Amino acid sequence: MAAEPKARTAPAAPEAPPSPSPSPEPALARVQALPSWLLNRASARGRRLVTEALARDGMRMAHHAVLSAVADLGPVAQAELGRTTGFDPKDMVGLLNDLQAQDLVSRAPDPADRRKNAITITPAGRRRLAKLAELGDEANEALLAPLTPAERTLFVALLTRVVEGDD
Repeated sequence: MAAEPKARTAPAAPEAPPSPSPSPEPALARVQALPSWLLNRASARGRRLVTEALARDGMRMAHHAVLSAVADLGPVAQAELGRTTGFDPKDMVGLLNDLQAQDLVSRAPDPADRRKNAITITPAGRRRLAKLAELGDEANEALLAPLTPAERTLFVALLTRVVEGDD
């Protein structure tokens, strides 16, 4: 039996590239409208405003955090202070040295365990902390200035829910 000749078919015409579907918005604009992007930008602005406010009083944020923790926890062991604030023990030594040099905290042997130092806020530290609280409030006022008082209350409530997640 003879093989049947194959039918010749014309080569298929190349397909045209698909036309791009109309995008509802440019890619960058989409990213910049994401809640995560906006929260990051708001956080950066808030951090900048607070950093600048504290700097007007010669204080850095890390020092402010440690001074605040000592006010709340003191007298407190240096190791506990590091665990609470999350600062590395080597960094904690420097931060406490700086605060002690300004007479904002004192270090003394812990009466319960003389191998440890107990850190306590001084009266000057309490006065300084009150001033820093005012500066922080001013910075947060500037951060939320575009919002009405009712919007601020709602904004903080919503941020709190976002931070707490499913808890």
